[in-house]
Amino acid sequence: MSRLISASEALRRALASIAVTMLVLAAGCSGDEFTDSEKATIASLSLDRLPPLPADPSNRFADDRLAAAFGATLFFEPRLSGHGDVSCSTCHQVDRQFQDGRPLGRAVGLTDRRTMPLAGVAFSPWQFWDGRKDSLWAQALGPLEDAREHAGNRTAYAHFVTASLKDRYERIFGPLPDLAGVPRNAGPLGTAEEKAAWQAIPEAKRAEIDTVFANIGKSIAAFERSIRHEETRFDRFARAIAAGEAPQGDAALDESERLGLKLFIGRANCVTCHAGPRFSDEHFHNTGVPQPPELPEDSGRAAGIPKALADPFNCLGRYSDAKPEQCGELRFVAKDDPLMVRAFKTPSLRGAVSRPPYMHSGQIATIEDVIEHYSSAPKPPKGESELQPLTLSEREKKALVAFLKTLDTGRPLSN
Repeated sequence: MSRLISASEALRRALASIAVTMLVLAAGCSGDEFTDSEKATIASLSLDRLPPLPADPSNRFADDRLAAAFGATLFFEPRLSGHGDVSCSTCHQVDRQFQDGRPLGRAVGLTDRRTMPLAGVAFSPWQFWDGRKDSLWAQALGPLEDAREHAGNRTAYAHFVTASLKDRYERIFGPLPDLAGVPRNAGPLGTAEEKAAWQAIPEAKRAEIDTVFANIGKSIAAFERSIRHEETRFDRFARAIAAGEAPQGDAALDESERLGLKLFIGRANCVTCHAGPRFSDEHFHNTGVPQPPELPEDSGRAAGIPKALADPFNCLGRYSDAKPEQCGELRFVAKDDPLMVRAFKTPSLRGAVSRPPYMHSGQIATIEDVIEHYSSAPKPPKGESELQPLTLSEREKKALVAFLKTLDTGRPLSN
């Protein structure tokens, strides 16, 4: 009898131990290891905290449904290029987070920088790695005339819209200009022949063609504003933490993922730049990224600022729909900030684990290598790096990678 009682007692104690263990694990999964301040930061990173899209006063068609539908057509249209075989979607591929997975963008030719994904890009006041465009519609125009990207020109695009999309264009923007006598290929940024042909066009007619060109960009921007981030495991975890609930199912981060999150918002200082629901401060930083020896020297934002100021399609230009007082970002930009030398835009980390390589020219191959780079804080090739060396254990480095994976949708990208 005593032997039976001993066995029962042992079973009771074992069950009690398991219960205590489960309570401890539940406490860990509930977020109790995070301080109130950390919980507030975690909540601030959730997609639930993403505000409505900011208005773009420079584009009165930004939220026009017809313009967005027209922009979608243009986005996937290969005839919107000099050779008829490149579209925006050549580099911004739908099944690859509107990116291409290459170290450098490749269209008609090879560019000097990596293609950026498009989800949530309308939240940024500056476009491209160097911020050389101050709106999404102005950004859309850049590749159309770049010889390495679409390699087209303004009159060719005006003729194409007139011949193939006239009714749709005019339903949104009004009558197209009369293009009788306008050369098929002319523009201010093309070949010598195209430039000469452009200069031969009367100024008033050039302005009409520029208006068509600007409206192409405004339509594409209206479409791109519809490209949103998708919810991830982290968002479900953050929602539960913000509600004071224990995360359930795949929202319950494991020990390594929670450690990585603690480091991300704490000692590793990642959240200083990768802040907010997009995990980006939308600003520019020199982080000591090496200069690829095979590419021209790239000074980043320092070169992008004067380009944005000189852009005829910027917020203050004649094709903008904004009033001058609505162009604060452009009017008050610091023109000669030495910290902008080799400063590049902070990319969103949402889905980043699935789109190697990294940095503005694909200089770093893996996410693990990125963490090594930020940990070692190498001297920059030029300018002043904002990084400070950070001592991380191998366990902590792996934890950061584990956390970053929670920012991914988990769906494989196409090959």
